[in-house]
Amino acid sequence: MRRRFSKGVIAILVIVTVLAVAITVGVFTLINRVTPFKETGEGCRITTPGGTLDLEIDQAQVAAVIAAVAARRKLPERAVVIAYATGIQESKLLSLPFGDRDSVGVFQQRPSQGWGTPKQLIDPVYATGKFFSALVKVKDYLKLPLHEAAQRVQRSADGSAYAQHEDEGKILAAAFTGRVPRAVHCWFPEPTSTPRASGTATPKPPSDRAMRGLVHAMGASATFAAASSREGWLRASWSVAHAQKFGLRRIRYSGQTWTSADGEAGWKPDTTAPAGKVEIS
Repeated sequence: MRRRFSKGVIAILVIVTVLAVAITVGVFTLINRVTPFKETGEGCRITTPGGTLDLEIDQAQVAAVIAAVAARRKLPERAVVIAYATGIQESKLLSLPFGDRDSVGVFQQRPSQGWGTPKQLIDPVYATGKFFSALVKVKDYLKLPLHEAAQRVQRSADGSAYAQHEDEGKILAAAFTGRVPRAVHCWFPEPTSTPRASGTATPKPPSDRAMRGLVHAMGASATFAAASSREGWLRASWSVAHAQKFGLRRIRYSGQTWTSADGEAGWKPDTTAPAGKVEIS
């Protein structure tokens, strides 16, 4: 036996359904707006006069590596912007172990096209070096529109896609190259100190692991000494981005200090922080 509904009842049901969906969407939107970014547990914020970006810590580490490799090669900031825009389009600045066909890494380079082995290309330092080696061979790459310069390196299916990330690339480059001071800060949960058999707390991780990581990106002559403000903030930003990875708890430079215990607050004034070197612990 079929039950028939009047047009009025059907209309009421439709209105109720629409209202329920609207309320659900509204509540979800409101929650997203009032929930602070801090509650995601970890992340990095990049703040420059050109704008603000939020990154995952893995993305910030890749961004820091790209700037460090560029500094090692004495490349201009424009080259870094091109690399960032390319990396955002190809992998969202993540060193992916997979991709289209045999593509891997932050720039989705293909071993079958001679970029290197999959193991090499997963290393952001190696992959960035290969990208810059190809970029500097592009005639007048600094004068070309960004998407054209990137496409001549990547030879992707749609080279115009790189252009949409130029503004993001400029923000990242201004921060991670050190041109804008105090532009990078990250936060993450503090690890719980694990008691040792003797009853003493686990000793703090040595910073030499971080030093080796920086040397890997910038070259064997790299130290945490800073010959200029820009160099100092490049190294300080690299250190903040890698703080979770290397167990760093405090970074001091040029009258400012960042601590992992209060990472989301960013850099704070510290009159004792030296200008000539970046101190990490």
